[in-house]
Amino acid sequence: MSIKSKPVESLTISDIEANPVWKYVNRDQSGETAVRPVKRTPVANLTGKLVGTMVQFANGSSAWAIIGNVDCQSPRMTEHFLTISVERGGKWFTLSRYHDFDYSQSGPEALSNFLRMDVDQVFPISYDLRPFAKGDAGALVGKIAKEPREKLTRSQIIAMAVPQRGERD
Repeated sequence: MSIKSKPVESLTISDIEANPVWKYVNRDQSGETAVRPVKRTPVANLTGKLVGTMVQFANGSSAWAIIGNVDCQSPRMTEHFLTISVERGGKWFTLSRYHDFDYSQSGPEALSNFLRMDVDQVFPISYDLRPFAKGDAGALVGKIAKEPREKLTRSQIIAMAVPQRGERD
């Protein structure tokens, strides 16, 4: 059975086991954020794509996760913009980044509560995306810390997210 597209929030473990890389498709008319599977991996880049993979927690246990916003060439961009949703019992929890508006409700403590673990059992979360994409190993392999090594200001985050003319063509 071929999957054309589906809402990202309805991805299941079976979906990501069958197709670990998913690409966003434009579904603005329906108000949905839809994705479709990418059949060939590793991909040249992860722009506009999500990767479903196992991640490992600080205590050695693991879980399925969906990781996005990975810049295959920039470990620093990945560190600040990476998104992760972790599965437990058929439900997904999306971890907010330190600069997200809902960080106080969906940050590290909330993820730890969702997983029914102490925050120090969860963080750092290790991931390895090298089987799914080509690029700088520093961007594809990493650890998601409870607190970032470097906190950028709002204006620094915006400047980093919006490339200047001539950058990152």
